[in-house]
Amino acid sequence: MATPENSCLPPGVAKTNDSFELCPSAEGQTACPDPTCQHDLLQQFTQLQERFQRCTNALASAAHDLKTPLAIVSGYIELLQSEKLGGLNDRQREVLRDMRSAGQRLQTFIQDFLTYSVLETGELRMQYEVGDMNACISEVCTLWSNRFQNRGLALYFLANDKLTPFPFDSAKVQRILSNLLENASKFTPAGGTVWLHAEPHMWERRAAQKPAVAERRRQSLAHPNAVKVSVADTGPGIAPEFHLEVFDDFFRLPQTERLSDGMGLGLAIARRLVQGFGGKIWVESEPGAGSKFSFLIPLKPVAASTTKGKSK
Repeated sequence: MATPENSCLPPGVAKTNDSFELCPSAEGQTACPDPTCQHDLLQQFTQLQERFQRCTNALASAAHDLKTPLAIVSGYIELLQSEKLGGLNDRQREVLRDMRSAGQRLQTFIQDFLTYSVLETGELRMQYEVGDMNACISEVCTLWSNRFQNRGLALYFLANDKLTPFPFDSAKVQRILSNLLENASKFTPAGGTVWLHAEPHMWERRAAQKPAVAERRRQSLAHPNAVKVSVADTGPGIAPEFHLEVFDDFFRLPQTERLSDGMGLGLAIARRLVQGFGGKIWVESEPGAGSKFSFLIPLKPVAASTTKGKSK
């Protein structure tokens, strides 16, 4: 068994039962002489993976089992609200409205759990069909317009005639946009504004050889290889130190944790869905200046890419 003297542990540091034996990786250090060191580390990592997989499966199973009883309860609420079983007074109508609102919120949580489990286990399947991005975004705006009006928010989207039909998964794009709009509507104060915008974009990946500046400008104008979609709001903004963390699983900003009734999965799910397209997602924001979430979708479908894990 590896010890502090013959493994990666620093001299003088005692090995505890719950500590990991890490092989040295710094340049100039020699490999661990004990062959069991790496084996033990791999075994512990595998056990953690299996435990996490069991938790994810249990989460999905519990969420799925909740769908049927919730659907039954929601059905009875709608029946009572229709007053087919008898008239209601104002107080009863108010109670039923609250019950329906709570049921819808629970339904959202369940759907987030199910989506998260599918993405986390790498079972995401993209359904590409040639479609119109303007029509896709417009449909989402229509679905969200009433909710924004009820919250005293303005929602704007102007179709871009420079966008041409291309293959993408419309349902996945609408889920990404819905998560971003949910986030914007939740934190933008009444009287605020949310804008949606889409445009052709020349995405220069880091791995590609960068051409000259003048050549890049010509490419960006004549040969876009992606579509950039943005959701901007007039909310409180996000500090730079959280620009990456906001896309983590179950993350909620410290200053908005009390205001949010979600679980912190909306942006994490959006990130995984964008990664499923082979695209990227990011946020531009600073405190007091609102937020702008943008994501890129390649015009040509990429080879199937995994959405499992938390890589950014």
